[in-house]
Amino acid sequence: MKAIITVLGKDQVGIIAGVSSLLARRNVNVLDISQTILQENFTMVMLTDLENCSLSFAELTEKLSALGAEMDIAIRMIDQQHLDIRTITMGISLLSCADSSAERACEKIYDKISRYAEHLVATGEEIEQEFGIPIVNKRVSVTPIALVAAASETEDYVPFAKALDRAAKNVGVNFIGGFSALVQKGMTDADRKLIAAIPEALACTDLVCSSVNVGSSKAGINMDAVALMGQTVKKTAALTEKQGGFGCAKLVIFCNAVEDNPFMAGAFHGVGEPEKVINVGVSGPGVVYHALQSVKGQPFDVVAETVKKTAFRITRMGQLVAQEASRRLDTPFGIVDLSLAPTPAVGDSVARILEEMGLEVCGTHGTTAALALLNDAVKKGGVMASSSVGGLSGAFIPVSEDEGMIAAASSGALTLDKLEAMTCVCSVGLDMIALPGDTSAETIAAIIADEAAIGMINTKTTAVRVVPAPGCKVGDTVEFGGLLGSAPVQAVHPYSSAEFIARGGRIPAPLHSLKN
Repeated sequence: MKAIITVLGKDQVGIIAGVSSLLARRNVNVLDISQTILQENFTMVMLTDLENCSLSFAELTEKLSALGAEMDIAIRMIDQQHLDIRTITMGISLLSCADSSAERACEKIYDKISRYAEHLVATGEEIEQEFGIPIVNKRVSVTPIALVAAASETEDYVPFAKALDRAAKNVGVNFIGGFSALVQKGMTDADRKLIAAIPEALACTDLVCSSVNVGSSKAGINMDAVALMGQTVKKTAALTEKQGGFGCAKLVIFCNAVEDNPFMAGAFHGVGEPEKVINVGVSGPGVVYHALQSVKGQPFDVVAETVKKTAFRITRMGQLVAQEASRRLDTPFGIVDLSLAPTPAVGDSVARILEEMGLEVCGTHGTTAALALLNDAVKKGGVMASSSVGGLSGAFIPVSEDEGMIAAASSGALTLDKLEAMTCVCSVGLDMIALPGDTSAETIAAIIADEAAIGMINTKTTAVRVVPAPGCKVGDTVEFGGLLGSAPVQAVHPYSSAEFIARGGRIPAPLHSLKN
């Protein structure tokens, strides 16, 4: 078994020698060492082989912790505090699958995904076993289907989604993303057909995820597309009513969507990407939370430095896994997305990190400032650890997927308005939020418009993934299960935005877009 050992603390003579000597005495083989010194702070990541170790994993962990206490440094093993890889995502170009016959195009899509991703899951499982690093999901992203299907003489794009679903099940991945359209400046006929197909496509498939980009800092916001996506979200919820509107959990509406995003439901393989590529998304809110417990009451510059060093360690894990997966699959390595992606598990929450900074509950005054610090420190730590940082990168705040966010929303401390304010300083946007089932399409469209405006003005990626849960009202809870968790239904404003949405047209790009 392979394991990762990380070392954090003030730089001093003898750290490497001390750790290496302890490991040597216990027959632990050191395979690789990466180290850095920044502002007198020492950080080291060691890849080790425990096959001949004379101690159990727990005993070795105890010995390393004791050595750390003796030297006044933090020495940790990889399995602690929910440190894991959120996803390995293989991006696959489907441009070569375009065909005038929709049936032939679907066959080509199925064959190409099945061929390229044949060994993705098995390779991920091998890396898990050998390195002792949990990899939560193995996924595939593909070229936005609106681009591929445009060549086909058909009005119905649902068969393309079914082909993606069959291929995903064949190779054994958890999700496949790319039933997508890019309409930030206007819609082609193919884009309209794909958007029209989204509700049925998400209702009749299990693993397919969809996304639509409705705005950018360069193009402005396509308000016709925004209005259409409000209607699409409602239709998707209606068609998946028996599952609590679950189809909407697989649909993301973006502004400034990036082409190398490994995270579902918004992942797609950009046209500027290679034929195939490996992208990795890391996790680790629990690791950051644990690290902050050691600096209680310290000033915010100490907090930021602690988060930065911890993010370095997390990102190094992602880099290691990405490079290894790339080598074994003979596929180019793309990026490491260093986002802190929470799960519903206790101890793996972004909200609890914010509360550890001194907030009584996530959502109270000061939450946005705390999140801004966290997001920035994560990025600064990550870029030290890898020269291939991309994707969304920062801290995610998906309500249903974060135990602390669920608790805060249920208590009324975390509202939709506060979440919107938080999206100004974090990654992505309004994510996995349950709304009352009777929320109108126009209100949903207005929520999308607000979030797109934040992304457009701040030149950052923002998105909306909301679930108007059929038959549910404020105070109810919608259960999604697994990684998607549960979401308390949150209130929306009762006042109409219908006339605003009915205007259509395009909200112009801001002045700072004129940089060329």
